[in-house]
Amino acid sequence: MSSSPTSAAGRPGAAPTLIWTALIVVYVLWGSTYLAIRIAVETLPALTSAAMRFAAAGLVLAVVLRLRRGPGALRVDRRQLASAAFVGVLLLAGGNGLVVLAESGPPGVAVPSGIAALLVATVPLLVVLLRSGTGDRPPAWTFVGVTVGFVGLVLLVLPAGSTSVVPLVGALTVVAATASWSVGSFLSGRLRMPADPFVATVYEMLAGALVLAVIAAGRGELRDFHPASVSTRSWLALAYLMVAGSLVAFTAYVWLLHNAPLSLVSTYAYVNPAVAMALGALLVAEPVTAQTLLGGAVIVAGVAVVVSTERPRRVSAETRSGAAPVGDRR
Repeated sequence: MSSSPTSAAGRPGAAPTLIWTALIVVYVLWGSTYLAIRIAVETLPALTSAAMRFAAAGLVLAVVLRLRRGPGALRVDRRQLASAAFVGVLLLAGGNGLVVLAESGPPGVAVPSGIAALLVATVPLLVVLLRSGTGDRPPAWTFVGVTVGFVGLVLLVLPAGSTSVVPLVGALTVVAATASWSVGSFLSGRLRMPADPFVATVYEMLAGALVLAVIAAGRGELRDFHPASVSTRSWLALAYLMVAGSLVAFTAYVWLLHNAPLSLVSTYAYVNPAVAMALGALLVAEPVTAQTLLGGAVIVAGVAVVVSTERPRRVSAETRSGAAPVGDRR
């Protein structure tokens, strides 16, 4: 997952080819990060790999902003810095870190990457519940979508006969990750964040990386970490996560928020799981059962209902308004 910038008003005029190119980038790259996480943690310590990913991506983005915009590019006040750091800890240390933990471990313990993506797809549903708990009143169909989505979640983790389709502890870990990500997404539109989403992302990534590193050290990961024992494929997967997941796809996503309707951009929330499941099955032979397909289809249907009913109202031909986007940004 990466940062959760507040959506800006859509501006008409962007070429449809560019919009769909950026959408495909987000669909494929963010969908593929679940498999990349699984490969990275084969020989890399789980939270250490996540800390390295976000520290490197945050530093690269900071250098780019500094070079392009000058000395004051990253200047924020204390309140903005604290808000960005807090959101970053919720999104990256809590949200992404727990997903990485859930995907690590031996077969039967680790959650398959496609299943993790399906569970994370429930983030928009959790954010709706957070909104309703603070006095907001989403449309009735939104609650229908939430109900459908959570029925799919139960189907996904419910034991079939005497065995569970997914490791229960791992599944609950991913659900905890989605809760942390949902709270971070919810608060990012309500706290006093840096105005520039790229600047906010720098501080979110660095704060998340710092907390992940501290927890990794507490778990003994750094003590037992020997770079020479890490496989080439794990290093390549980590590099892919840094570049493709945290820099390229995020840049495309931020551009989309400024140039495409939020209802269209939000479709990544139910396309990413399909990409993740397909890649997991094709490349590492992750099992896909009938119950997985059924539960996943119900979850995606629920998210689709929420996204379609939460689309921003058109104010004029030139202006669109919308709420902060919610969902996993790997």
